Amino acid sequence: MDFAFDARTQELRAKLLTFMEQYVYPAETTAHEQRLRLKSPWDTPAVVEELKAEARSRGLWNLFLPDAEHGAGLTNLQYAPLAEITGRSPHLAPTALNCAAPDTGNMEVLAQFGSDEQRKRWLEPLLAGEIRSAFAMTEPEVASSDATNIETRIAKEGDEYVITGRKWYISGAMNPDCKIFIVMGKTDPANADVRRQQSMVLVPRDTPGVEVRRAMQVYGYEDHSHGGHAEVVFHGARVPVENLVGEEGGGFAIAQARLGPGRIHHCMRLIGMAERAIELMCRRAAARTAFGKPIAQQGVVQEWIADARVAVEQLRLLVLKTAWLMDTVGNRGAHTEIQAIKIATPRTVLDIIDRAVQVHGAGGVSQDFPLAELWAAARTLRIADGPDEVHQRSLARRELKKYL
Repeated sequence: MDFAFDARTQELRAKLLTFMEQYVYPAETTAHEQRLRLKSPWDTPAVVEELKAEARSRGLWNLFLPDAEHGAGLTNLQYAPLAEITGRSPHLAPTALNCAAPDTGNMEVLAQFGSDEQRKRWLEPLLAGEIRSAFAMTEPEVASSDATNIETRIAKEGDEYVITGRKWYISGAMNPDCKIFIVMGKTDPANADVRRQQSMVLVPRDTPGVEVRRAMQVYGYEDHSHGGHAEVVFHGARVPVENLVGEEGGGFAIAQARLGPGRIHHCMRLIGMAERAIELMCRRAAARTAFGKPIAQQGVVQEWIADARVAVEQLRLLVLKTAWLMDTVGNRGAHTEIQAIKIATPRTVLDIIDRAVQVHGAGGVSQDFPLAELWAAARTLRIADGPDEVHQRSLARRELKKYL
């Protein structure tokens, strides 16, 4: 598919493929073994820091940021095939390139909405890969798929904001390198415009009143690579008013600006996950014999492989179209396509990974292959960044408006 991309993208793609083969795939086992020997399961294995240094030396760093001042200056269309490649090792490669969520979205927020002082204090070390961050929005007591439901209170008292509330599944918060939270809460809960009630503030992890209570599992996994998913409680934590991101009442709009690129990045990486699953499925089918002939000769397995290839090619074109639209008409102009890929990609990739698990038999659900973790990640993305049903509801309304 190289013919579809410009010279710079093809060059970066070639570099990244080499980096994956020479460094990332061999490091998967090493990272797992090193993690078992760490004092804390949330510490970063040494091999990850080695990968980061190697990636940076090769110019494979901050590829996600379209702002050339802070990142690689790539368009969404240029970044898409690169994110797909990192998706083949989703728990290692994005971190190695400093392109892992939630840091990517947080860096975008700070670059776009942060003050000069906020960018200097927090964005610069994030861009350098020296610290990690977390985005605290989801809450256990309300349906957070509707962001207007959140109950965390951000009350202004003099020259401080006081944050009180309970969050969970806050990605990255268990990592000791996580130094800053971007917290979304309500500064004006009585505002008649429910989308102007929310604001975002920066809360350093070591702020008194911030309790990282526990790690939340995802289908039994703790997702160490992203620094875990934590329950975090804010017990009247106080920060200066200068820690406000953007303006009061702008939290909902900032969240939407953050989630647009995040959704397409997830879908790009999901395609890479599907490609890894297809490769593993084909290798397993060719290597195993059942009922007197290779599994690869079983008609049903051939059907699964063929359907998987067709589905991935279709998804890739839809994701590339969406990336192109985001570049040419903006996120708002690509709204329909962003929702379409968020609906279609996790669902389709989940089915492909599930077939690969089936071909592997007991091995597919074991720790000896990456398929079980890939399945859990893909299944989770049918909920994260807005569940399927929310996107279906919005997309259907846009279609119906043409006829009503």
